[in-house]
Amino acid sequence: MLARNRFLLLVMVGGAALAIISLSLQFLNLIPTTPLLEERLLQAADGGIGGAVGKSRKRVFPAPHTLKPNPIAEAYSYCNTPNHTEQAWEGHSPADYKLLSVQVMIRHGDRYPLYYIPKTKRPAIDCTLSTSRKPSHPLLNSFIRHMGQGAQGHWESPLGSVPRLPNHSACEMGELTQTGVVQHLRNGQLLHKAYRRHSFPPADWTPRQVWLETTGKSRTLQSGLAFLYGLLPDFDWTKLTVRHQWSTLFCGSACDCPARNRHLEEEQRRQYRLRVSDTQLERTYADMARTLGLLTRQLRAANPIDSLLCHLCHGISFPCVPMGDGTYGCLTMAQFAVIRRQQLDDEVDRRRVGLYHKYAILAMYPYSIGLPQRWSDNEAGRARRAGGEEVFSLSSAHDVTVAPLLSALGLEEARFPRFAARLVFELWKSPPATQGQQKKKAGKGDKSKVKDGEVFIRVLYNGEDVTYHTSFCRSHVTNTNQPLCPLKNFLSFVRRDMFSVVNATSYQEACYKRPG
Repeated sequence: MLARNRFLLLVMVGGAALAIISLSLQFLNLIPTTPLLEERLLQAADGGIGGAVGKSRKRVFPAPHTLKPNPIAEAYSYCNTPNHTEQAWEGHSPADYKLLSVQVMIRHGDRYPLYYIPKTKRPAIDCTLSTSRKPSHPLLNSFIRHMGQGAQGHWESPLGSVPRLPNHSACEMGELTQTGVVQHLRNGQLLHKAYRRHSFPPADWTPRQVWLETTGKSRTLQSGLAFLYGLLPDFDWTKLTVRHQWSTLFCGSACDCPARNRHLEEEQRRQYRLRVSDTQLERTYADMARTLGLLTRQLRAANPIDSLLCHLCHGISFPCVPMGDGTYGCLTMAQFAVIRRQQLDDEVDRRRVGLYHKYAILAMYPYSIGLPQRWSDNEAGRARRAGGEEVFSLSSAHDVTVAPLLSALGLEEARFPRFAARLVFELWKSPPATQGQQKKKAGKGDKSKVKDGEVFIRVLYNGEDVTYHTSFCRSHVTNTNQPLCPLKNFLSFVRRDMFSVVNATSYQEACYKRPG
C-alpha cells in the first residue's frame, strides 16, 4: 500500500511539473498555439462544433500585448525551426464556393549569414542535403532526386546556371541550409493538403496555369522549388517555366520611381536617429567590440545580429575569441537581446512615423497591380480557371520584398517576415443560387449582398486569415454581412485608393510628384 501511494504521488508531481513547463514555454512564445486549437475554442464559444465544416471565419490578429515582447522568444519565432505541427487556414471558404486562383509570395528559408564578424570562427553548418541529418522531411530524398531532372524545365536567363540544390559541405555566405529546404517542403505540403479537396491545382495543369518566379539568388530559387515540390510532388518538369525577377521588389518594367527612393532615404535616416539615441545599444556595441578587439564601427559594419541569429537558430554557441591570457571572451545572450530589442523598438517606431509605409506603397505597387491583371480579363474582375489561364503562381523572394508588401496592404501589425514566411492570395467565386434561394431573396426584397457568381479575395499570412486587417477590407467586416471580401474592394485599392497615403491618385503622379 505504501509503495502504491508513493507511485501515485510521483505521478501527480510529475504531471504538475510537465504542466508548469508547458505553460512557461507557451508564455515565452516557444510553443505557439495552433490555428486548429484556436478554431476549436472559437467553435466552443459559438455553441459547439456541429455544422462548422465549410464555414468561413473572419480571422483576426490577437489583441496587442500590453507588455513588450520578449526579444529572445521573438528571435526563436523568427528562426521558424520546423519542429512542431502546423495548421493552415488556406483553402477554407463558405460551402460550395469555388477556388479560382492562388498567388503565393514567400520569403526564402533559413540561410547562412550574409555578414561575417571579424576575428571569430564562422558557424560550422553543412549545406549539403541528407535525410540522416535533422531537420529532415519525408519528401527530402525524392526532392533531391527530382531536382536532378531539372534540365527538362524551362528556365529564363540566368536561372538555368543557378544550382537547384544547396551543395557545399561548408555553407557559403547567404546559402540556403537544409533547414531552409525543409521549411518550404513543409509549406508546400501544407498547401497541398489544404487545396487537395478543391482538386487544386488541377491534375492536368498546363504550362500556362502553374509557374514560379524568383530572383537570381540561389536561396530564393531553391526555396521556390522546395515549396513547389511539396505542393506538387514529382511535378512534370516539361510543363514548368521558372521566370526571373531582376529586382527584389518584383517590379518588372515599372521599377523607376524617384519618390520611392526619397521615402526610403528618409526612413533610413529615421532608423539611424533612433539607433544612435539608444544609449543601452551603444554601450552594448562598445562592450562587444572591446571583447573581440575591434573598433565599434568595425563591429557595426559586420552587422553582428545576422551572424548571431544563425548561431541561435542552429543551436550553436555564440562566438568566442582568445584573450591572450589563456581565457576567452565571448559574445553573450544578454548582448544579443539588447540588439534584438532595439530592432523590435524600431518596428514600433517605423509604424508610428509612417515613412516606411509611404515607401512600401510605391515599392510594391507594380507587384500589387500585377495580381488583378493576372486574375481578370475585364473591368468586372471575372477570373477564369479554364482555357489555359493561370491558376497558381509562386513568387520566391526576400524579407525586403515581403515586409513592404505587408505594409502596403495595411498589415502593419504583422510580424516581420520570418524565415520561410508565406503570404497567400486566394480568389473565390460564390455559387449560383438555387431556385428556392432565389424565391427567398425575392420575398425578402433581396437583402443579401452576395451576388450569384461574385468573386472574392482572401489574404493569409503564415496560415492565418488576415483579410479583414488589410486596408481594403478593414471597414468591410463591420459594414456588411458578406462572408468574404469582394475582389472589387482590392481592385479599387490598387488602382486608386492606395495612393491617398502619398497625396496622389496614380503611380506616375506619386513617383514624379515634386516634394513640397
